[in-house]
Amino acid sequence: MTPAGLRQLQERLKRIKGPERSAAVVALQEARSHGDLSENAEYDIAKERLSQIDHHIGDLERALANAEVIDPRELDHSRIVFGATVELRDLATEERFTYQIVGIHEADISAQKISIESPIARALIGKEIGDEARVQTPKGVRELEILRISYVE
Repeated sequence: MTPAGLRQLQERLKRIKGPERSAAVVALQEARSHGDLSENAEYDIAKERLSQIDHHIGDLERALANAEVIDPRELDHSRIVFGATVELRDLATEERFTYQIVGIHEADISAQKISIESPIARALIGKEIGDEARVQTPKGVRELEILRISYVE
């Protein structure tokens, strides 16, 4: 993952372990205080929520423990590799768009960050400015031209 992705994961873990988990524990204690647990739907919901939070904490801790952080600024900039920010042009529609290729835990299409494991990223890896890439998408094959490659954190 990128250094920025590492920081985001660390911040998310801190938030979940702190305020979110604390609120879930309080909700569980409050639901428990309402008496008979065998017929207490509020208790069941609070218990399930706490379980989900604890599971998510475990997932984040494992992801952080296994993370390999790669600073895109230190990579070969002549070709597209992990961490590249790539400006593309769809040859059929002339539409232009930009994506950064990131790790699976930091992918966020609304922020133009695509996973290294996505079909578009796999088609782009190793390409240079001016190259074309063919990408199989659910709507069919897209042909993309690489217009610009940059590396920012």
